[in-house]
Amino acid sequence: MTALMGAEDFAWADGLRRAHFPPDRNVVPAHITLFHHLLPSILPELATRIRQLCVGPAPVASLAKVMLLGRGVAYQVESGDLLAMRDELAQAFAGLLTPQDQARPRLHLTVQNKVPPEQARQLAAELSAGFRPRRLRISGLAAWFYRGGSWELAMKASFRG
Repeated sequence: MTALMGAEDFAWADGLRRAHFPPDRNVVPAHITLFHHLLPSILPELATRIRQLCVGPAPVASLAKVMLLGRGVAYQVESGDLLAMRDELAQAFAGLLTPQDQARPRLHLTVQNKVPPEQARQLAAELSAGFRPRRLRISGLAAWFYRGGSWELAMKASFRG
């Protein structure tokens, strides 16, 4: 499950991902992961809950800093609103979450991954040089089916408030 970005922010983030992610590993577009693995059987209830969350206003979010991931680079996303929505869903599905999804995530946008550490350090320095924290538009929430490489949209909803 992911948070969807506004069109302008998505185009910027996905362009960076296409420019810096190893092409053979870049099989999904830029995204903000909220959950890594949810059971397909919960999709009807998840869809209902996502639609209910999206009736209200979009969560306030911002890009806070460039993060070095060791073998990759990401932008840290700060959003108490988005984490509160994720917490609500985590509580609803508590007994069904994987250990990874039981922990509260560090929200981020991955620009690069699975590269040599020196390459990641170089990109992190390059992106940090001109970085200024800024607002990030969150437009909706989506659930996906993982098909062994690419994703297939299961459902999405846009914020209406």
